[in-house]
Amino acid sequence: MSEILLRIDGIEVKAKEGMTVLDAARSAGISIPTLCHHEKLEPYGACRLCLVELDMRGWTRLVVSCLYPVAKDLVVTTRSEKIDRIRKTILELLLAHAPDAFDLQELAQEYGADRDRFEKEASFCIHCGLCVRYCAEVKKKHAVGFVNRGASREISFIPEVAAQECWNCKECFPLCPTEALQAAYVLTEALLSPHLHSQSSQTR
Repeated sequence: MSEILLRIDGIEVKAKEGMTVLDAARSAGISIPTLCHHEKLEPYGACRLCLVELDMRGWTRLVVSCLYPVAKDLVVTTRSEKIDRIRKTILELLLAHAPDAFDLQELAQEYGADRDRFEKEASFCIHCGLCVRYCAEVKKKHAVGFVNRGASREISFIPEVAAQECWNCKECFPLCPTEALQAAYVLTEALLSPHLHSQSSQTR
């Protein structure tokens, strides 16, 4: 596998073919924020926080670093007034859905984001997809998924699958940057309890 040299924030970074800009930056100890990325999962690019600016022979553009592949002589900027302004707005939009999420609050403090800028739509889910993708890609169980579309989109456990797979797993819980996953799980458990109790009584 060939080695690729690129420059990130003025530092020459060695990367391997097939790596993303985010991978290369992290390998060099350069921090880029992200809420939807996980090393065990395929890149997703949902949160857009890992946005960076590329300069390739004088041509500049903004890209999502977790999806963009490294290239020879690529020049990457991970922090600038423009990038920070975009990340600030993204965080303010996410805080409208999950105003009390610790991960968001920490990033909001770093980027000066106002948690009250946008009207609250407290679904708690920021659509990072970590739980859905982990269950599908790593566990191969498909016990949790997205339902609805657009503004009403949210996560939901599939009751029939969750009843068999989730009670002794819960590996997706630590991945959730908000409380949405736990809330969805508690609701599913509550809905399933009478059904499971009925089944248990019938088998006695």
